[in-house]
Amino acid sequence: MSESYAFIGLGHLGGNLAASLIRNGFSVTVFDRDPAAVECLVALGASAANSPADAAARAGNAITCLPSPKVSEAVLAGPGGLLEGLPKGGTWIEMSTNGRDEILRLAALASANGVETLECPVTGGVHLAAAGKITALVGGDAALHERHRPAIEAMCAKSFLMGPIGSAAVIKVITNMLAFIHLVAAGEALMLAKQGGLDLAQSYHAIVASSGSSFVHETESQLILNGSYDIGFTMDLALKDLGFALAMGEQSGVPLDLATRVNTIFEQGKAAYGGSAWSTQIVKLLEDAVGTDLRAPGFPAKLAI
Repeated sequence: MSESYAFIGLGHLGGNLAASLIRNGFSVTVFDRDPAAVECLVALGASAANSPADAAARAGNAITCLPSPKVSEAVLAGPGGLLEGLPKGGTWIEMSTNGRDEILRLAALASANGVETLECPVTGGVHLAAAGKITALVGGDAALHERHRPAIEAMCAKSFLMGPIGSAAVIKVITNMLAFIHLVAAGEALMLAKQGGLDLAQSYHAIVASSGSSFVHETESQLILNGSYDIGFTMDLALKDLGFALAMGEQSGVPLDLATRVNTIFEQGKAAYGGSAWSTQIVKLLEDAVGTDLRAPGFPAKLAI
C-alpha cells in the first residue's frame, strides 16, 4: 500500500471506514476527540496522534468523516488542523456530507496551501460501512481519484466518479433527500397496514417484493418493526442534509414540495425527541399520533452486516 492516511472523525461511520482501511493493510494514523474511539482503532493496528496536524504530518494524506461543514473547516484549517501538517502535494479526502458551496470553499482553502482535495461522501448506511460494502460518491480530478482509488475501494464496494469538486456533494444531497422521503413514506405505509388489520411482518415482506419497495423500506423498516430505531444516524444530521437539499432547490429554481414537507416533519421529530434521536424514530411521530406502535416479531435491533 503506497499511500498512508490520517483519519479524523471516528464516529459511527468514520470508525468503520477507518477499520476497513486497516484491515486492508493500509498504514493509518487516527485522531478523534473520543479516546475510546481512538483506542478501538489502535487495537486494530492504527497509530494514535495528538491532533489532526500531527496525524497529517505523519501520514502525508488525510481523510475526514465529520458531522458538519463547520467542524470540517475547523479540522482542516483551524489551529492544529490538517493544513498545519499536510505536506504540499498531499491529499485531503473529505468523506463528510457537505453542500456544494461548502466543499468548493474548503477545497479552495486546501489548494491555497498546496493540498489537493477529493470529496468522497458515502451512502448506504453504517451497517454497510462496517462490512466494507458502502458506496462512495467521488468528486475531483480523475488522476487524483486514480491515485487514491485503492484506499477508496478498501472502504467501499462501489464508487462513482461524478465529476469535478462539488459534483459528489450534489448527488449525495439528492440521495439523502430521497432516503428521508422514503423513510416517512415507509412509516405511513406500515401504519396503513396496521390499521387495516394486516400482519406487519407479512406486510413488510409483501412490500419488499412489490413495486412500492425501496432500499430504505428494506433496511430501516426492520428497525421500526423491532422498536430500536437504531440506524446510527440522528435527527440533527437528517435536518442538516435536508437543509442542503432545500438550499440547492432554491438556488437552482427547482420547487421541492416533498422535501419541504419532510423537512417540516423532521423539525417536529427533533422537537419531540431531540436532535440526537435516531432519524428512523421520525416514524414515532405517526405512532404517537395514531396511538399505536408498529411492532412485529423477528426483526433485528440493528441491521446485519
